[in-house]
Amino acid sequence: MLAVIKADGYGHGAELIAPVLVDAGVVWLGVGDVDEGARVRRAVGTHDAHVLVMCGMEPVDADRIVEQRLTPVVWMPSHVEALEAAAERAGRRTAVHLEIDSGMARQGAAPGAELERVVAALHRSKWLRLEGVFSHLSSSEVRESKHTAAQFERLQEALDTIYGGGDLIPELLHLANSSALDEGSTIEWLQNAAEDISAAVLVRPGLAVYGYCLQIENENGGLTQSSGSCGELSQQIQPVLTWKTRVIGTREIAPSQTVGYGATFVADRPMRLALLPVGYADGFRREASSGIGNGWVRIAGKRAAVVGRVSMNLTVVDVTEIVEAAEGSDVTLLGEGVTAEDHAHWSGTIPYEILCGIRAVRRLI
Repeated sequence: MLAVIKADGYGHGAELIAPVLVDAGVVWLGVGDVDEGARVRRAVGTHDAHVLVMCGMEPVDADRIVEQRLTPVVWMPSHVEALEAAAERAGRRTAVHLEIDSGMARQGAAPGAELERVVAALHRSKWLRLEGVFSHLSSSEVRESKHTAAQFERLQEALDTIYGGGDLIPELLHLANSSALDEGSTIEWLQNAAEDISAAVLVRPGLAVYGYCLQIENENGGLTQSSGSCGELSQQIQPVLTWKTRVIGTREIAPSQTVGYGATFVADRPMRLALLPVGYADGFRREASSGIGNGWVRIAGKRAAVVGRVSMNLTVVDVTEIVEAAEGSDVTLLGEGVTAEDHAHWSGTIPYEILCGIRAVRRLI
């Protein structure tokens, strides 16, 4: 298993998450860039963890990659050439993972002439070792996806090219993210493809590491069942993050009084409000404002609706019916009855963006 902890551990704090994962037996960690990889390397200390830099590299990164014992992703001859020179300068053989563009037109070498050029560069290399080959699925949360089937075909074509020369024999093949593990059908193809080339399967959960999965869809975009997520993995995990703040003040307002920027909320009754020291600069999205996403928080186990617009660092909520709410009261922004899916629903986005957008003091408890 490669646990994806890029984007600062999906907003959970990569330097907090990494040691927990390696202590639990995870030996592969996926980061976004070289800087994040260096921080994670320091965080795990003497643990012999492999750190894959997943989001590409520039030639100027090559020396730091080798120095920090990071594993780079390559898909262009220029990547191979820069790393070859850096590894030779350091006198250290360096493992690399070759990414295949199987259909996302993002990172990776496309099967055909593009892949053949990078394979030729790897053949010429004396200091690099092709440790892994991988790709990324565009529609892994969709059952029986035509896009996924087409990606399998392109990836098989790429594997045939890589193994055609006979001396490039990667140890690892990886493809399955959280949704692929949850949906399930990808795994059989991956296991068969790995067996054909005597490679081991590596899986790459990201969102699931933090307790969430996307809803499984049908090819037409509908959910596979009314409850949404119905994959095997999604039923066995739970969110690991709770995000809290405290009430910093309360006030009472009369009917017809407005609240917040733009005076978008007008009280229709006497109300009691609580002020929270959190806003969109902290990752509590502006779309949670009343009249837009109609978001809420929880105080004393009860739902407190957002009132007016979420500000940069402040949010007002309705505590008229929550007699326990007072200055200093704990407020749950996410967790304990408020999920990342709830936030995503208010904001018209996905749980990934909600979690990655949190800017808060992080503690492990």
